[in-house]
Amino acid sequence: MSEEAGSIRVGLIGYGYVGRTFHAPLVRSVPGLTLTVVGSSRPAEVLTALLEVEVVGDPLAVATHPDVDLVVIASPNQSHYPLTAAALRAGKHVVCDKPFTLTLAEAQALNRIADEQDRLLSVFHNRRWDSEVLATRAVIASGMLGEISLLEIHMDRYRPNVRKRWRESAGPGAGLWFDLGPHLIDQALQQFGMPETVSAQLAVQREGGETDDWAHVVLAYGKTRVILHATLLAAGGGMPRTVVHGTQGSWAKFGGDLQEARLQRGMRPDEVGFGDDPDPGWFYGAANAEPVRMPPPGANQRAYYVAIREAIRGRGANPVPASEAVAVMAVLETCFESAQRGMVLPVRGF
Repeated sequence: MSEEAGSIRVGLIGYGYVGRTFHAPLVRSVPGLTLTVVGSSRPAEVLTALLEVEVVGDPLAVATHPDVDLVVIASPNQSHYPLTAAALRAGKHVVCDKPFTLTLAEAQALNRIADEQDRLLSVFHNRRWDSEVLATRAVIASGMLGEISLLEIHMDRYRPNVRKRWRESAGPGAGLWFDLGPHLIDQALQQFGMPETVSAQLAVQREGGETDDWAHVVLAYGKTRVILHATLLAAGGGMPRTVVHGTQGSWAKFGGDLQEARLQRGMRPDEVGFGDDPDPGWFYGAANAEPVRMPPPGANQRAYYVAIREAIRGRGANPVPASEAVAVMAVLETCFESAQRGMVLPVRGF
Protein backbone atom coordinates (compact mmCIF):
# COMPACT_ATOMS: atom_id res chain seq x y z
CA MET A 1 0.00 0.00 0.00
CA SER A 2 1.04 3.56 -0.53
CA GLU A 3 1.66 5.66 2.51
CA GLU A 4 -0.88 8.28 1.51
CA ALA A 5 -3.83 7.73 3.87
CA GLY A 6 -3.27 3.97 3.67
CA SER A 7 -4.67 3.98 0.14
CA ILE A 8 -4.78 0.73 -1.83
CA ARG A 9 -3.36 1.51 -5.26
CA VAL A 10 -5.37 -0.06 -8.08
CA GLY A 11 -4.25 -0.98 -11.57
CA LEU A 12 -7.06 -1.60 -14.07
CA ILE A 13 -6.30 -3.75 -17.12
CA GLY A 14 -8.78 -3.00 -19.87
CA TYR A 15 -10.80 0.14 -20.54
CA GLY A 16 -13.43 -1.30 -22.85
CA TYR A 17 -17.11 -1.44 -21.94
CA VAL A 18 -16.71 -3.36 -18.67
CA GLY A 19 -13.65 -1.51 -17.42
CA ARG A 20 -15.06 1.90 -18.33
CA THR A 21 -18.67 1.30 -17.23
CA PHE A 22 -18.25 -0.82 -14.11
CA HIS A 23 -14.79 -1.12 -12.63
CA ALA A 24 -13.41 2.41 -12.97
CA PRO A 25 -16.43 4.23 -11.48
CA LEU A 26 -16.99 1.63 -8.75
CA VAL A 27 -13.33 1.68 -7.68
CA ARG A 28 -13.19 5.47 -7.73
CA SER A 29 -16.31 5.72 -5.54
CA VAL A 30 -14.75 3.80 -2.64
CA PRO A 31 -12.58 5.73 -0.15
CA GLY A 32 -9.30 3.93 0.42
CA LEU A 33 -9.05 2.69 -3.18
CA THR A 34 -7.06 4.83 -5.61
CA LEU A 35 -7.07 4.10 -9.33
CA THR A 36 -3.49 4.89 -10.33
CA VAL A 37 -2.69 2.85 -13.47
CA VAL A 38 -4.86 1.83 -16.44
CA GLY A 39 -3.78 -0.64 -19.10
CA SER A 40 -5.18 0.41 -22.47
CA SER A 41 -4.18 0.78 -26.11
CA ARG A 42 -6.26 3.99 -26.29
CA PRO A 43 -4.56 6.42 -23.88
CA ALA A 44 -6.34 9.52 -25.15
CA GLU A 45 -9.73 7.99 -24.36
CA VAL A 46 -8.62 7.01 -20.86
CA LEU A 47 -7.04 10.37 -20.03
CA THR A 48 -10.12 12.25 -21.19
CA ALA A 49 -12.08 10.62 -18.37
CA LEU A 50 -9.31 9.87 -15.86
CA LEU A 51 -6.85 12.74 -15.76
CA GLU A 52 -4.94 11.47 -12.73
CA VAL A 53 -3.93 7.98 -13.94
CA GLU A 54 -0.87 6.59 -15.67
CA VAL A 55 -1.79 4.79 -18.90
CA VAL A 56 0.29 1.76 -19.86
CA GLY A 57 -0.04 -0.02 -23.17
CA ASP A 58 1.28 -3.41 -22.05
CA PRO A 59 -1.26 -5.27 -19.86
CA LEU A 60 1.48 -7.44 -18.35
CA ALA A 61 3.27 -4.28 -17.18
CA VAL A 62 0.15 -3.29 -15.25
CA ALA A 63 -0.12 -6.77 -13.71
CA THR A 64 3.42 -6.44 -12.35
CA HIS A 65 3.55 -2.66 -11.83
CA PRO A 66 5.61 -1.69 -8.75
CA ASP A 67 3.15 1.05 -7.76
CA VAL A 68 0.06 -1.18 -7.75
CA ASP A 69 -1.33 -3.19 -4.83
CA LEU A 70 -4.55 -4.49 -6.40
CA VAL A 71 -4.86 -5.51 -10.06
CA VAL A 72 -8.32 -5.46 -11.64
CA ILE A 73 -8.53 -7.52 -14.83
CA ALA A 74 -11.24 -6.43 -17.28
CA SER A 75 -9.56 -7.56 -20.49
CA PRO A 76 -10.82 -10.17 -23.02
CA ASN A 77 -11.64 -13.53 -21.48
CA GLN A 78 -8.72 -15.47 -22.94
CA SER A 79 -6.28 -13.13 -21.15
CA HIS A 80 -7.72 -13.70 -17.67
CA TYR A 81 -5.59 -16.70 -16.77
CA PRO A 82 -2.13 -15.43 -17.82
CA LEU A 83 -2.63 -11.92 -16.43
CA THR A 84 -4.08 -13.14 -13.12
CA ALA A 85 -1.26 -15.65 -12.69
CA ALA A 86 1.35 -12.98 -13.44
CA ALA A 87 -0.18 -10.49 -11.00
CA LEU A 88 -0.43 -13.04 -8.19
CA ARG A 89 3.18 -14.12 -8.69
CA ALA A 90 4.19 -10.47 -8.58
CA GLY A 91 2.64 -10.24 -5.12
CA LYS A 92 -0.52 -8.39 -6.13
CA HIS A 93 -4.06 -8.89 -4.93
CA VAL A 94 -6.38 -9.54 -7.89
CA VAL A 95 -9.97 -8.92 -8.91
CA CYS A 96 -10.71 -10.81 -12.14
CA ASP A 97 -13.83 -10.16 -14.15
CA LYS A 98 -16.13 -13.04 -15.01
CA PRO A 99 -15.86 -15.52 -16.61
CA PHE A 100 -12.99 -16.35 -14.27
CA THR A 101 -11.11 -18.31 -16.95
CA LEU A 102 -11.77 -20.30 -20.12
CA THR A 103 -11.56 -23.70 -18.41
CA LEU A 104 -12.11 -25.30 -15.03
CA ALA A 105 -8.46 -26.42 -14.94
CA GLU A 106 -7.28 -22.82 -15.33
CA ALA A 107 -9.60 -21.66 -12.55
CA GLN A 108 -8.34 -24.37 -10.20
CA ALA A 109 -4.74 -23.47 -11.03
CA LEU A 110 -5.29 -19.78 -10.21
CA ASN A 111 -6.91 -20.69 -6.91
CA ARG A 112 -3.81 -22.71 -6.01
CA ILE A 113 -1.46 -19.89 -7.03
CA ALA A 114 -3.37 -17.40 -4.87
CA ASP A 115 -3.06 -19.75 -1.90
CA GLU A 116 0.66 -20.25 -2.53
CA GLN A 117 1.26 -16.49 -2.80
CA ASP A 118 -1.07 -15.69 0.13
CA ARG A 119 -2.83 -13.04 -1.98
CA LEU A 120 -6.49 -12.13 -2.23
CA LEU A 121 -8.07 -13.42 -5.42
CA SER A 122 -11.68 -12.46 -6.09
CA VAL A 123 -13.96 -12.72 -9.12
CA PHE A 124 -16.29 -9.87 -10.06
CA HIS A 125 -19.71 -11.50 -9.73
CA ASN A 126 -21.24 -8.06 -9.36
CA ARG A 127 -24.80 -9.18 -10.04
CA ARG A 128 -25.00 -10.52 -6.49
CA TRP A 129 -25.58 -6.87 -5.57
CA ASP A 130 -28.43 -6.31 -8.06
CA SER A 131 -31.85 -5.43 -6.67
CA GLU A 132 -33.69 -8.36 -8.25
CA VAL A 133 -31.07 -10.86 -7.03
CA LEU A 134 -31.19 -9.51 -3.48
CA ALA A 135 -34.99 -9.54 -3.60
CA THR A 136 -35.12 -13.14 -4.86
CA ARG A 137 -32.81 -14.38 -2.13
CA ALA A 138 -34.79 -12.55 0.55
CA VAL A 139 -38.12 -13.98 -0.65
CA ILE A 140 -36.81 -17.55 -0.73
CA ALA A 141 -35.09 -17.17 2.66
CA SER A 142 -38.31 -15.85 4.22
CA GLY A 143 -40.07 -19.20 3.66
CA MET A 144 -43.21 -17.47 2.38
CA LEU A 145 -43.22 -19.61 -0.78
CA GLY A 146 -42.86 -22.89 1.09
CA GLU A 147 -40.81 -25.64 -0.55
CA ILE A 148 -39.31 -24.28 -3.77
CA SER A 149 -40.16 -26.23 -6.92
CA LEU A 150 -38.76 -23.89 -9.59
CA LEU A 151 -36.46 -20.89 -9.86
CA GLU A 152 -36.37 -19.40 -13.35
CA ILE A 153 -33.94 -16.58 -14.18
CA HIS A 154 -33.80 -14.69 -17.47
CA MET A 155 -31.20 -12.32 -18.87
CA ASP A 156 -32.94 -11.54 -22.16
CA ARG A 157 -31.94 -8.70 -24.45
CA TYR A 158 -32.82 -7.43 -27.91
CA ARG A 159 -29.71 -7.04 -30.04
CA PRO A 160 -30.68 -8.46 -33.44
CA ASN A 161 -27.63 -7.13 -35.28
CA VAL A 162 -24.31 -8.91 -34.87
CA ARG A 163 -21.61 -6.45 -33.87
CA LYS A 164 -17.93 -6.56 -34.74
CA ARG A 165 -16.40 -7.16 -31.32
CA TRP A 166 -14.51 -10.02 -29.74
CA ARG A 167 -17.51 -11.18 -27.66
CA GLU A 168 -19.48 -11.93 -30.83
CA SER A 169 -16.63 -13.22 -33.00
CA ALA A 170 -15.59 -16.85 -33.23
CA GLY A 171 -12.80 -17.43 -30.76
CA PRO A 172 -11.93 -18.59 -27.24
CA GLY A 173 -14.24 -17.31 -24.53
CA ALA A 174 -16.70 -15.60 -26.89
CA GLY A 175 -20.44 -16.04 -27.09
CA LEU A 176 -23.51 -15.24 -25.00
CA TRP A 177 -23.14 -18.09 -22.52
CA PHE A 178 -19.55 -17.19 -21.65
CA ASP A 179 -20.78 -13.62 -21.14
CA LEU A 180 -24.03 -14.06 -19.21
CA GLY A 181 -23.83 -17.69 -18.11
CA PRO A 182 -21.49 -17.02 -15.16
CA HIS A 183 -23.96 -14.47 -13.74
CA LEU A 184 -26.90 -16.85 -13.98
CA ILE A 185 -24.98 -19.88 -12.72
CA ASP A 186 -23.61 -17.92 -9.78
CA GLN A 187 -27.14 -16.95 -8.74
CA ALA A 188 -28.22 -20.59 -8.78
CA LEU A 189 -25.19 -21.78 -6.82
CA GLN A 190 -25.57 -19.05 -4.23
CA GLN A 191 -29.16 -20.14 -3.68
CA PHE A 192 -28.99 -23.93 -3.89
CA GLY A 193 -25.35 -25.02 -4.15
CA MET A 194 -23.97 -27.45 -6.73
CA PRO A 195 -26.65 -29.13 -8.89
CA GLU A 196 -26.97 -32.87 -9.35
CA THR A 197 -27.20 -32.65 -13.14
CA VAL A 198 -26.96 -30.10 -15.94
CA SER A 199 -28.89 -30.05 -19.21
CA ALA A 200 -27.97 -27.29 -21.67
CA GLN A 201 -28.91 -26.15 -25.15
CA LEU A 202 -27.04 -23.41 -27.01
CA ALA A 203 -27.86 -21.97 -30.44
CA VAL A 204 -26.87 -19.32 -32.98
CA GLN A 205 -30.12 -17.63 -34.02
CA ARG A 206 -29.12 -14.29 -35.52
CA GLU A 207 -28.25 -13.91 -39.17
CA GLY A 208 -24.46 -13.79 -39.51
CA GLY A 209 -23.88 -14.91 -35.95
CA GLU A 210 -20.56 -16.61 -35.22
CA THR A 211 -21.13 -17.49 -31.56
CA ASP A 212 -24.02 -18.70 -29.44
CA ASP A 213 -26.68 -16.03 -28.86
CA TRP A 214 -29.37 -18.20 -27.22
CA ALA A 215 -29.01 -20.43 -24.19
CA HIS A 216 -31.39 -22.56 -22.12
CA VAL A 217 -30.04 -24.51 -19.15
CA VAL A 218 -31.79 -26.70 -16.60
CA LEU A 219 -30.13 -27.51 -13.26
CA ALA A 220 -31.57 -30.35 -11.17
CA TYR A 221 -31.69 -30.29 -7.35
CA GLY A 222 -33.76 -33.27 -6.27
CA LYS A 223 -37.38 -32.24 -6.94
CA THR A 224 -36.35 -28.62 -7.48
CA ARG A 225 -35.42 -27.28 -10.90
CA VAL A 226 -33.56 -24.12 -11.85
CA ILE A 227 -33.99 -22.74 -15.38
CA LEU A 228 -31.39 -20.28 -16.68
CA HIS A 229 -32.24 -18.55 -19.94
CA ALA A 230 -30.51 -15.93 -22.08
CA THR A 231 -31.17 -14.60 -25.56
CA LEU A 232 -30.35 -11.62 -27.76
CA LEU A 233 -33.70 -11.77 -29.59
CA ALA A 234 -36.24 -10.78 -26.95
CA ALA A 235 -37.95 -7.47 -27.73
CA GLY A 236 -40.33 -5.63 -25.45
CA GLY A 237 -39.17 -6.93 -22.08
CA GLY A 238 -42.50 -8.63 -21.39
CA MET A 239 -41.08 -11.72 -19.69
CA PRO A 240 -40.32 -11.68 -15.96
CA ARG A 241 -36.64 -11.49 -15.11
CA THR A 242 -37.09 -13.90 -12.21
CA VAL A 243 -39.89 -16.29 -11.24
CA VAL A 244 -39.99 -18.52 -8.16
CA HIS A 245 -42.68 -21.17 -7.60
CA GLY A 246 -43.23 -22.97 -4.31
CA THR A 247 -45.77 -25.04 -2.43
CA GLN A 248 -47.30 -21.93 -0.81
CA GLY A 249 -47.18 -19.43 -3.64
CA SER A 250 -45.17 -17.79 -6.39
CA TRP A 251 -43.13 -14.64 -6.76
CA ALA A 252 -42.08 -12.75 -9.88
CA LYS A 253 -40.10 -9.66 -10.77
CA PHE A 254 -40.33 -8.10 -14.21
CA GLY A 255 -38.04 -5.07 -14.37
CA GLY A 256 -34.31 -5.53 -14.03
CA ASP A 257 -31.75 -3.73 -11.88
CA LEU A 258 -30.94 -0.20 -13.09
CA GLN A 259 -27.35 0.23 -11.91
CA GLU A 260 -25.75 -0.58 -15.26
CA ALA A 261 -27.96 1.92 -17.10
CA ARG A 262 -27.15 4.58 -14.53
CA LEU A 263 -23.43 3.91 -14.80
CA GLN A 264 -23.73 4.25 -18.58
CA ARG A 265 -25.29 7.68 -18.09
CA GLY A 266 -22.46 8.76 -15.82
CA MET A 267 -24.24 8.56 -12.48
CA ARG A 268 -21.79 8.01 -9.63
CA PRO A 269 -22.23 4.90 -7.46
CA ASP A 270 -22.04 7.05 -4.33
CA GLU A 271 -24.92 9.32 -5.40
CA VAL A 272 -28.23 9.12 -3.55
CA GLY A 273 -30.65 6.83 -5.34
CA PHE A 274 -28.04 5.05 -7.43
CA GLY A 275 -29.27 1.56 -6.46
CA ASP A 276 -32.99 2.32 -6.13
CA ASP A 277 -35.34 0.11 -8.13
CA PRO A 278 -38.91 1.39 -8.67
CA ASP A 279 -40.13 -1.94 -10.07
CA PRO A 280 -41.64 -4.19 -7.37
CA GLY A 281 -41.77 -7.93 -7.09
CA TRP A 282 -45.19 -9.61 -6.87
CA PHE A 283 -46.29 -12.37 -4.54
CA TYR A 284 -49.07 -14.63 -5.78
CA GLY A 285 -50.68 -16.63 -2.98
CA ALA A 286 -53.91 -18.61 -3.02
CA ALA A 287 -55.82 -18.98 -6.28
CA ASN A 288 -57.86 -15.88 -7.17
CA ALA A 289 -56.15 -13.80 -4.48
CA GLU A 290 -54.89 -10.37 -5.43
CA PRO A 291 -51.10 -10.27 -5.96
CA VAL A 292 -49.14 -8.53 -3.22
CA ARG A 293 -46.71 -5.77 -4.19
CA MET A 294 -43.24 -6.21 -2.65
CA PRO A 295 -40.70 -3.38 -3.13
CA PRO A 296 -37.16 -4.68 -3.69
CA PRO A 297 -34.35 -3.88 -1.27
CA GLY A 298 -31.83 -1.15 -2.01
CA ALA A 299 -28.84 -2.33 -3.99
CA ASN A 300 -25.36 -1.09 -4.87
CA GLN A 301 -22.58 -2.98 -6.61
CA ARG A 302 -20.19 -0.56 -4.93
CA ALA A 303 -20.52 -2.86 -1.89
CA TYR A 304 -18.33 -5.39 -3.70
CA TYR A 305 -15.34 -3.04 -3.78
CA VAL A 306 -15.97 -1.85 -0.24
CA ALA A 307 -15.69 -5.50 0.81
CA ILE A 308 -12.53 -5.94 -1.29
CA ARG A 309 -10.95 -2.99 0.52
CA GLU A 310 -11.86 -4.42 3.90
CA ALA A 311 -10.61 -7.90 2.99
CA ILE A 312 -7.23 -6.58 1.84
CA ARG A 313 -6.93 -4.62 5.08
CA GLY A 314 -7.71 -7.77 7.06
CA ARG A 315 -11.01 -6.44 8.37
CA GLY A 316 -13.46 -8.61 6.44
CA ALA A 317 -14.02 -11.59 4.17
CA ASN A 318 -13.38 -11.84 0.45
CA PRO A 319 -16.82 -11.05 -1.07
CA VAL A 320 -16.40 -13.59 -3.89
CA PRO A 321 -13.65 -16.10 -3.07
CA ALA A 322 -11.94 -17.80 -5.99
CA SER A 323 -13.29 -21.15 -4.77
CA GLU A 324 -16.84 -19.96 -5.50
CA ALA A 325 -15.82 -18.89 -9.01
CA VAL A 326 -14.19 -22.30 -9.53
CA ALA A 327 -17.60 -23.86 -8.78
CA VAL A 328 -19.20 -21.59 -11.39
CA MET A 329 -16.59 -22.65 -13.93
CA ALA A 330 -17.30 -26.33 -13.21
CA VAL A 331 -20.97 -25.81 -14.07
CA LEU A 332 -20.16 -23.57 -17.06
CA GLU A 333 -17.83 -26.17 -18.53
CA THR A 334 -20.44 -28.89 -17.99
CA CYS A 335 -23.01 -26.73 -19.80
CA PHE A 336 -20.84 -26.57 -22.91
CA GLU A 337 -20.26 -30.34 -22.82
CA SER A 338 -23.97 -31.02 -22.29
CA ALA A 339 -24.93 -28.80 -25.23
CA GLN A 340 -22.30 -30.36 -27.48
CA ARG A 341 -23.27 -33.94 -26.63
CA GLY A 342 -27.00 -33.40 -26.25
CA MET A 343 -26.97 -35.12 -22.88
CA VAL A 344 -27.93 -34.56 -19.25
CA LEU A 345 -24.65 -34.67 -17.33
CA PRO A 346 -23.40 -34.51 -13.75
CA VAL A 347 -21.06 -31.61 -12.99
CA ARG A 348 -17.57 -32.62 -14.07
CA GLY A 349 -14.35 -32.31 -12.12
CA PHE A 350 -15.68 -30.67 -8.96
